[in-house]
Amino acid sequence: MEQSPIERVEATDHFIEVNNINLHYIDYASDGPVILIMHGLTANAHAFDGLVAAGLSPDFRIISPDLRGRGLSEHPAFRYSIEDHARDIIGLLNHLQLKRVVLAGHSFGGLLAFYISVMYPSVVEKLIIIDAAAEMNPNAPQMLSFAMGRFNITYPSFDDYIETVKEAPYNTIWDNEMLSYYRADVRVNPDGTVRPLNNLTDILEISYAVFNISWPYYVQRVTQPVILLNAEDDYTMGQPLLPDEKAKQSVEMMRDAKYIPIWGNHQTMIYGKGAKQIVAAIKSFLIVN
Repeated sequence: MEQSPIERVEATDHFIEVNNINLHYIDYASDGPVILIMHGLTANAHAFDGLVAAGLSPDFRIISPDLRGRGLSEHPAFRYSIEDHARDIIGLLNHLQLKRVVLAGHSFGGLLAFYISVMYPSVVEKLIIIDAAAEMNPNAPQMLSFAMGRFNITYPSFDDYIETVKEAPYNTIWDNEMLSYYRADVRVNPDGTVRPLNNLTDILEISYAVFNISWPYYVQRVTQPVILLNAEDDYTMGQPLLPDEKAKQSVEMMRDAKYIPIWGNHQTMIYGKGAKQIVAAIKSFLIVN
């Protein structure tokens, strides 16, 4: 079932060019085991990168590719196809000459980790999945439509934009760290007005493409050790998702998997108490297994 990895075309210190798409990445180098972080598509995506890097470095080598196109790439890797995303990741691994890695994925990144672990099994040692099950829920398209409604609008100021974001219930943590990731996702015009970056408007199309994939087909074929860290709160971004039910169903399909509930919801779990639980669970998983 394993596919042939694509060829790297061109590379610099922090870019590779794969299939004419530039992929920017950060490499927190160390001598420890390699953990490849794959984040989600919302504003908190890079917060997850920072959480894992801060919590695990320098004990592990952390590599974080920019799947959302927020890096320095002129033509960022921001694709509709999860297969193309996966080929980008394999191209990065080839460039860095990494033969075996641990995949850690949040949200969309968790689904990407499932896919890569099945399609490229020889490169994946273990899987750390953070709240990916919510993406497989039938309510997700409606949830995303609610969230995406604000992206094609120009706002009088950043504060006005954030007030719109805060209209989604259950996102209860709005500290400076969380807000910093939302600031990175908007363009401030000379007159002070704010407009979300164009790459955000592609999230809905990417997500709908993902919904058409039969994830149980991939999940039940995962053979690597897995921990699935899932939000305790049954709500995220204003819509009920029943993530515990979906997460437990996913774990039952896998050969060697463990389910761990984490404080918070899909957005807030990577902050505060949830962040501490995530880092502790990952460390324990990597040491025990």
